[in-house]
Amino acid sequence: MLQLCSSVIRKVNGRRFYTVIGLDRSTAFRSKILEGLNVDKRNLASAERKQRTFTDRSQLKYARRLVVKLGSAVITREDGNGLALGRLASIVEQVAECHHEGRECIMVTSGAVAFGRQKLTQELLMSLSMRETLSPSDHTREDAGSILDPRAAAAVGQSELMSMYDAMFSQYNVKIAQVLVTKPDFYNEETRKNLFCTLSELISLNIVPIVNTNDAVSPPMYIHDDTVVPGTGKKGIGIKDNDSLSALLAAEIQSDLLIMMSDVDGIYNKPPWEDGARMMHTYTSKERDQVQFGQKSKVGTGGMDSKVNAATWAMARGVSVVICNGMQEKAIKTIINGRKVGTFFTDSVTTSAAASSVDVLAENARSGSRVLQRLSPSERASAIHSLADLLVSKQEEILEANAKDLEEATKSGLAKPLLSRLSLSPSKLKTLSVGLKQIADSSYENVGKVLRKTKLAENLVLQQVTVPIGVLLVIFESRPDSLPQVAALAMASANGLLLKGGKEAAHSNKALMGLVKESLKGVGADDAISLVSTREEISDLLSMEKHIDLIIPRGSSDLVRNIQKQSQHIPVLGHAEGICHVYLDKDADPAKALKIVRDAKCDYPAACNAMETLLIHEDHLSNDLFNDICNMLKKEGVKIHAGPKLASQLTFGPPPARSMKFEYGALECCIEVVKDMDDAIDHIHKFGSSHTDVIVTENDSSAKHFLRSVDSACVFHNVSSRFADGFRFGLGAEVGISTARIHARGPVGVEGLLTTKWILEGTDHTAAEFNEGKRNWLHETLPVN
Repeated sequence: MLQLCSSVIRKVNGRRFYTVIGLDRSTAFRSKILEGLNVDKRNLASAERKQRTFTDRSQLKYARRLVVKLGSAVITREDGNGLALGRLASIVEQVAECHHEGRECIMVTSGAVAFGRQKLTQELLMSLSMRETLSPSDHTREDAGSILDPRAAAAVGQSELMSMYDAMFSQYNVKIAQVLVTKPDFYNEETRKNLFCTLSELISLNIVPIVNTNDAVSPPMYIHDDTVVPGTGKKGIGIKDNDSLSALLAAEIQSDLLIMMSDVDGIYNKPPWEDGARMMHTYTSKERDQVQFGQKSKVGTGGMDSKVNAATWAMARGVSVVICNGMQEKAIKTIINGRKVGTFFTDSVTTSAAASSVDVLAENARSGSRVLQRLSPSERASAIHSLADLLVSKQEEILEANAKDLEEATKSGLAKPLLSRLSLSPSKLKTLSVGLKQIADSSYENVGKVLRKTKLAENLVLQQVTVPIGVLLVIFESRPDSLPQVAALAMASANGLLLKGGKEAAHSNKALMGLVKESLKGVGADDAISLVSTREEISDLLSMEKHIDLIIPRGSSDLVRNIQKQSQHIPVLGHAEGICHVYLDKDADPAKALKIVRDAKCDYPAACNAMETLLIHEDHLSNDLFNDICNMLKKEGVKIHAGPKLASQLTFGPPPARSMKFEYGALECCIEVVKDMDDAIDHIHKFGSSHTDVIVTENDSSAKHFLRSVDSACVFHNVSSRFADGFRFGLGAEVGISTARIHARGPVGVEGLLTTKWILEGTDHTAAEFNEGKRNWLHETLPVN
């Protein structure tokens, strides 16, 4: 146990932090909390733990003392010529950010030998070049590098390395200190005590210690694993490299988290380049026998075996450990934020199972999709019909679960529009059942449908057929009725499906998923669809590009925008906003206009297809329609905002709109005046979201021009915008509404969840035969039926 070397009150970003160095970790944490450290009281238990590692990645954000180990492969460039300055600058920036957040940071760095060798090699080559001029020889660059003593290279590189760190950290107003260590520093009781008192004092002074082995005076250090460290009565760890050094330091200073940065993504069950290699996002000591270790690092002294030994040793002493790829952008901050990056070491078996469960569910969804694809259309339809019937026959169970969600949501203060979306009723379930049967009845001609058939040559026929996309991830908020709708669409399109619902609908979603599983069990595909109910963050799901083929977010514009922003490798289908317009043309029928506007705004104002902006031809300002519209909306409780053009023409009128590109999602809307239809079209293109836009007019020519010109997913004439819905379109239901300019646009039903593949059948055809003129192309279009 460390001795109490110092205690100091310091300010970080305006906060007072009481840093107690060397105290038992629980005491130190308690002191910090009492001094105002911003740690959630609900997590006090985890913060006060004594010599216990974090059991879940979500707890890593509470790590206050952090050791970051940089391996040689991270520090140096891939070609071996010097340091990777850009990568190093990013790591320094992250450490500095952690430091300014109030975390106590220590770095263990490699690179001195590599840095020194590069510098000395250049000087030696210059010397060899001069000698070559005077006396020709066969010396090469490799010869120059091989004759360099690594201790001399370390002596040169250490000062250069620290100068570079000092320059980088100074940009963030962070002070650093170099600490060089050798074997006697750990073996000798007095020097060991001095070393850790020095580290403690540096941390208390708000300085980031940068630790490295003093390779200039000492060969690679080693303390046998069974060696008892003097003065402690504890067995040490074999210090062969910076992996074991960082583990020893992290344990001795009672660090909360050790991040070991290497050139691999984490721990694999076998060398990553071998078949069957699987990334282990969570590692327990019980899994060591399942891992086959490959060769050591090409750059540094420590291999993966060394890293695992060091990590498990530190973990056994109360330090949480993550081994990650230091070349990944923002790896440190991503880990602290709880994302599934690298391999997290824990002895909690339940956490390990939970962390890998989503991977397993996704793999099951993939295999389940292939089972669905092999089924006949009637078998897939029967599973959907079964689910539709269960929604009615087991409605009491569903409504009972839904009542629990509503009760909890009401107590938590959930907004009324969200409560409305959360609520289920017998009529809603009945409508759901009808919609699902529509999906079932329309699913016979989806998967395996021939879209194109071409006779390329004699006895050589090409077909383009529809196939499922693969595995879908649908993330939805509040609306539990989305679950059976999306599940039925996945069944009909033979896609595997992962569903991530909001916690506010947890009971309802669980009950509905039970019915989905029951309906799939009858066709042997119960693993094809699963509900993700672990603690996995959405951000982790978005990084599973090997398992998930398409993401479909259903919920608020903030949710959709965040998903679109975070998903870098998996395509996202959906819409972020539903800024829908209704344009009242100069030839609009007043009665129709009133009826359509009322329905578009008031039928379900929280829906994405509700009207948000009403555009009125300027001619209507001088007749009764404008006043009638305003009076009707006020009577319905709609708050009106005026666009800039309308506001300029009214002395007393509605308050100005905060923006013309705004989705109210409530009983509010904006009214703007336009001079003609082209002005309305320009307004829609400038401020709309390409969702649904409507014209009300009795002029067929104007209507055709509007329908042809407006570039939105749905464009309507003399009907409410509320018709933009999968059920109302006869699709049975929708997996979402897409405003993207891809194959699936508007309400997306089964067809939008399909892609195609090409099937070519011949006898003994080869491409060379056509090049040589032995066979001739026909490219004859054949009927698809």
